[in-house]
Amino acid sequence: MSKTQAIVLVIAAASGTGKSTLTRALVESEKNAVLSISHTTRELRNKEVDGQDYFFVSEQSFLKMVEVGSFVEYAKVYGHYYGTSRKTIEDCLNSGLSVVLDIDWQGANQIARQFDCAQLVFLLPPSISALKKRLVNRKRDSDAVIQKRLQLAIDDMKHCHEFDHIILNDDFNSALKDLQSLLHGNRDKIRSLPENLFDKLGITT
Repeated sequence: MSKTQAIVLVIAAASGTGKSTLTRALVESEKNAVLSISHTTRELRNKEVDGQDYFFVSEQSFLKMVEVGSFVEYAKVYGHYYGTSRKTIEDCLNSGLSVVLDIDWQGANQIARQFDCAQLVFLLPPSISALKKRLVNRKRDSDAVIQKRLQLAIDDMKHCHEFDHIILNDDFNSALKDLQSLLHGNRDKIRSLPENLFDKLGITT
C-alpha cells in the first residue's frame, strides 16, 4: 500500500467550537502528522508551556520576524499577533510529515495560496446555543466578552464556504474520525452535514 502523501491540513473554526482540543487529539493519534506551533505576542496563560502551546515572543521580536519573511501567515487577533513559521512547515513536508495548523480563516486563505498540498477545513458547532454554552463553560471570560466572542464567532462562520471541507463538531469522536479521514486522503468518508445546519447557525449559502 502506498504511503499517504504529506499535506498541510489547515483547521479553522469560530471561538469555542473545540478546534484546539480536536487538533491536538488528531496529532496524538497520527504518527505521521505534527502540530504547527504558532508564535504569539500574547501572555502565557495558566498551564501553558512555551514551545509546546505557543512560542511566546515580544511584539518587537514578532515584527522583526515579519520583516524578514519568517511567517507564512500572521494576523492580529484580539490585540495580539499570531504567526506560523514558514521553515517549520517546509521542514516537516520535506521529511514526509503532514502538518496540522490551528489558525483562523484569514490565515487559512494565506496558507492555501502558498502550498498546493493544503487542505482547508472549517469546523462548525451544532448550534449557536451549543457554541455559547461552550464559551460559558470555559469560565475564561466575562459575560460582556462572551457576547463579543459570540458575535465574532457568528461572523467567522460565514466564511466556512471558502474552505475545501466543512466538518461538524457535534460529537468529538466522529469529528476526529472525519479529520483522520482527510489526513489519509479518504475524503469520501467524511460525514454529510445536516440539511438545516446553516440555517441554525445563520449562515447564508
